[in-house]
Amino acid sequence: MDTHSDLQSFLLLTVGKVLVILFILLTAIAYLVWLERKVVAHIQSRWGPYLVGPHGLLQPLADGLKFLFKEDIVPSDADRLVYWLAPFLAFTLAFLSISVIPFGESYTFHGHELFEITDLNVGLLFVFAVTSLGVYSIALAGWSSNSKYPLFGGLRSSAQMISYELSLGLAVVGVLMLSGTLSLREIVEHQSGSWRLGGINTFLPHWNVFVQPVGFLVYFTAAVAETNRVPFDLPEGETELVGGFHTEYSSFKFALFFISEYANMVTVSSIATLLFFGGWLGPVFGPEWLRVVLPVCWFCLKVFCFLFFYIWMRGTLPRFRYDQLMAFGWKFLLLLGLLNVLATSFVVSWATA
Repeated sequence: MDTHSDLQSFLLLTVGKVLVILFILLTAIAYLVWLERKVVAHIQSRWGPYLVGPHGLLQPLADGLKFLFKEDIVPSDADRLVYWLAPFLAFTLAFLSISVIPFGESYTFHGHELFEITDLNVGLLFVFAVTSLGVYSIALAGWSSNSKYPLFGGLRSSAQMISYELSLGLAVVGVLMLSGTLSLREIVEHQSGSWRLGGINTFLPHWNVFVQPVGFLVYFTAAVAETNRVPFDLPEGETELVGGFHTEYSSFKFALFFISEYANMVTVSSIATLLFFGGWLGPVFGPEWLRVVLPVCWFCLKVFCFLFFYIWMRGTLPRFRYDQLMAFGWKFLLLLGLLNVLATSFVVSWATA
């Protein structure tokens, strides 16, 4: 009876967490789009959305309704099964990686972790495995549309993923050497406290970014390329490929690609926060409920800073030329990642000798 009750409470809590996180994430993505339009508009001395609601705050709702009720056009020569499958595959993979990301300190409710859908001891490996599959949705979308512009976009995305996936993996090896675990929660816990110099505590938090600055730069650069964002948005390349892999998509299916891109941005920013910036670690004070909520607030604030930087780059940086994109990935970023792994392994071996 107790086993049945525990299973029932576990299932109810898990479903509840999935629904709450999905609702919060979808709402955050909607207003991230609004924020991007406003910030880029101000960078370019424009107003941005301002008609629908105060300061345009209801614009995401209007855009969502528009996507739902627009005519859904399917190319006559498209492979219909794969054409329909691609956006749903992109959406599923984009949200699947969120399931293993912890966003607060360990806090149990009826014996189950509250601030994480599931706790994997190889969480980082799972995130990398899922996100690397995302390129299949883009490649399938480009191929199934039976149009030259989407096909070029799909091929570009495949080549870009291969070029930058290696650098992305090498960038986190240094952190794994220092923490000795693939668990995202344990990696964050390893960054607790502050750095000590000469036996004296300093004000600097014990974040990995201070000992892995090169790894962080390689990771974030490769991650921006993996999410196909400016200045690495060659798979879309509006000036060259109309809309790239989603040229032939409209209505709700286009919205799924749009949502997936921003969900991947959230995932990348969350992983950067967990690996290099102490995750939810920060000043905690006050009553018990505040001590539980504050770590979640610190985590969200750090993720927001990364997302704002994404938007800032879009408003200020030009797009790479394709040969520059490939050369930068293979000739510079990959070598920098290898050198960082070599230097970190030498330091770790010397320290433990």
